[in-house]
Amino acid sequence: MAATTLANSFSKDSTATAIIVPGKPALTVSYQRLAADVGAFQLKLAKLGIKPESAVSIALPNSYEFIVSFIAASWQRAIAAPLNSAYKQSEFEFYIDDLSSAVALVPKGSFAQDGAAVRAARKYKAAIAECYYNGSEVVLDVKDQGKLAGKGNAKVEQAQPDDVALVLHTSGTTGRPKAVPLTHRNLARTMKNIQATYKLTPEDRTLLVMPLFHVHGLLAGFLAPLASGGSVIVPQKFSASEFWKDFNEHKANWYTAVPTIHQILLKNPPPNPKPNIRFIRSCSSPLSPKTFHELEKTFDAPVLEAYAMTEAAHQMTSNPLPPGKRMPGSVGIGQGVEVKILDQDGNEVALGKEAEICIRGENVTKGYLNNPEANKTSFTKGGFFRTGDQGKQDKDGYVIITGRIKELINKGGEKISPIELDNVVAQHPAVAEAVSFALEDEMYGQDVGIAVVLKDGKKLSGAELKKWMADKVAKFKLPKKVFFTDLMPKTATGKIQRRLVAEAMLKREQPKAKL
Repeated sequence: MAATTLANSFSKDSTATAIIVPGKPALTVSYQRLAADVGAFQLKLAKLGIKPESAVSIALPNSYEFIVSFIAASWQRAIAAPLNSAYKQSEFEFYIDDLSSAVALVPKGSFAQDGAAVRAARKYKAAIAECYYNGSEVVLDVKDQGKLAGKGNAKVEQAQPDDVALVLHTSGTTGRPKAVPLTHRNLARTMKNIQATYKLTPEDRTLLVMPLFHVHGLLAGFLAPLASGGSVIVPQKFSASEFWKDFNEHKANWYTAVPTIHQILLKNPPPNPKPNIRFIRSCSSPLSPKTFHELEKTFDAPVLEAYAMTEAAHQMTSNPLPPGKRMPGSVGIGQGVEVKILDQDGNEVALGKEAEICIRGENVTKGYLNNPEANKTSFTKGGFFRTGDQGKQDKDGYVIITGRIKELINKGGEKISPIELDNVVAQHPAVAEAVSFALEDEMYGQDVGIAVVLKDGKKLSGAELKKWMADKVAKFKLPKKVFFTDLMPKTATGKIQRRLVAEAMLKREQPKAKL
């Protein structure tokens, strides 16, 4: 029977290795042990009062405790909501409030330190529990019962295919992040699609470099390998100096990452001895043909660029393994999904013509939470999801992305809403007007630029603005460059177009030609 929930997506009695956490000594966990630890943690969540549809905010770094708590929440028919542990308090507050989280799981020591996630959880009366591995079990140390006080000892549940297992937020062009619910069925289908694309088997082992709060790391880097009976090496974070040491020592044979990480690895000394890499996967932002060729030459491995979105539970298209054709500059062909290039009315355009890339498949969310307007504009009458990306298909079905219809800034795979940043910067007492936009960047693909008009008589430097923003947004959202202008470029109708603002600011920066 094909797996339709996370509870039946991997073996519970195999003694084969599922997870390796590098360290001295490394923690090696079999499938049997993982299932036992997840089951024990599920009991703890039930005792706390977690029941179907309870939202469990997971503010933990990549770790064994993240893995166990995430899977256990899904087994309990709860909604796992992984969060970036580096968020600021206001960011945690938004996500915890948006899902009315029942509990926030935080690292050991966070409660005593009164960390940002703890303060945010307390504000919205979510229970607060420190979560950590003590060498024998994953501990759930409840520090504050919050809204779960008196509601403990819930029934131990069995997940169903159409239960929402995971909610991730995606930056919206309106500035308010949209909550994407993904069911067990969505996730199981994506795991199967990824397994089929890369022919993953129990012999395969990957080194996880992407964060588990991202759909890329969670699905392609972790759950899909687990569903194939393979194993995953899980360091706490990506380290260029440790990457190949861990890769060789623990005998990995593939990895998936954003182009930024590939570029960092290329700038560091190559591995010695050179491992036998079956393939390298690239996803979440465009891979330049130059980096593609450098990777293949340096590491003697086929590079497979893929295309994914949170709304599709990650993967939509990918270049195939050899002997299939790998096309630099293309994100490949549909993988377990229908791909069509549709115009604004939902009609398919002629082959080779540019329009919006749209997809349909069992892995795709049925719609955003509490956002009827977004649902109305994001799906065609035929049930295709509108990606917001412009592109075309060649005669073999290979998809080439030619631009972004929406205006999100894609910084190394981190999607940043420019309107969210506009709203933050506009709160500065010296700022009259602010417009954020994407800057081309060699390392990240795109980075953040902000154009600012100051209020009359006010003074502000770029460094001062960045310092002020640092308390309000995650570090990756801080601008690379702040442009000050007396007048914000607008269209004839008075509308601000980010593209026009970006062009005007960058043009101003260009050195004037000498006569």
